[in-house]
Amino acid sequence: MSVIHNLKKIIKKEINNILPDSIYLKRKFLKLMKRPLDLKNPKTFNEKLQWLKINDRRPEYINMVDKYAAKEFAARIIGDEYIIPTLGVWNHFDDIDFSNLPNQFALKCTHDSGSYFICKDKSSFDKNVAKIKIESGLKRNFYYYGREWPYKKIKPRIIAETYIEDSPETGLPDYKFFCFNGEVDSVMVCIDRHIKETKFYFFDKNWILLRYNVRGKNAPKDFSLPQPKNIHKMFELAAKLSKNIPFVRVDLYEAQNKIYFGEMTFYPDSGFDPNILEETDLLWGEKILNKDIK
Repeated sequence: MSVIHNLKKIIKKEINNILPDSIYLKRKFLKLMKRPLDLKNPKTFNEKLQWLKINDRRPEYINMVDKYAAKEFAARIIGDEYIIPTLGVWNHFDDIDFSNLPNQFALKCTHDSGSYFICKDKSSFDKNVAKIKIESGLKRNFYYYGREWPYKKIKPRIIAETYIEDSPETGLPDYKFFCFNGEVDSVMVCIDRHIKETKFYFFDKNWILLRYNVRGKNAPKDFSLPQPKNIHKMFELAAKLSKNIPFVRVDLYEAQNKIYFGEMTFYPDSGFDPNILEETDLLWGEKILNKDIK
């Protein structure tokens, strides 16, 4: 029974992989969002992200989502001082000489989302666990899940980066800036990743809570979070990095009062995000203009 079940899964996967992007996205959108996807007259943010996958295919986007090449792109625009130092880049896990790495570091696959491993202390570093996770990521083509086309032809590699942390108590808060053609609408603050209870809140440039998502809507009237020291500079950097792009999310960090570039994301949640409110979905959708597509 399990053999038949696995065979059916493999056949279904192969069929999905050869479907045209538009058909695949319509099917997935209906399944995940519980409503039809209108690619002829998209109105919401989630719909327009699907539309952008098909219609906005500038070759430079490929380097901008490659976690190694993106550093070079960002450095040219905002400067090397905001780039997390790279400790090495490899094609295979077994090529890594861990004796040359510091006591703390981060390993990441360059070609997908989520394939990373943090080493906080080499004395307790489980190389076998890291190898299983990283090599599994190397085998995956991230394009096929949500048809995010820039990922399709990225060469799978591994990078090691300098480990950065704000404090052991707070971990490293993530600041994700939602940018529309160089205009930064808001920043999504991600907290509590270090205790695996990640929470998301949106703020504007003046650090006023925006009730854009379910959690924000239900937050107390006077809710806020500590404002980063360099928040205004981060808004400025995000605007520079997103210039002339219909939509991109720019991810930055602040650690020990210093700003670091994280990555650039063209399709948050692959355009299948049920947690933003309906009014947010429409608001952001209006900000993505067809005339901005080149």
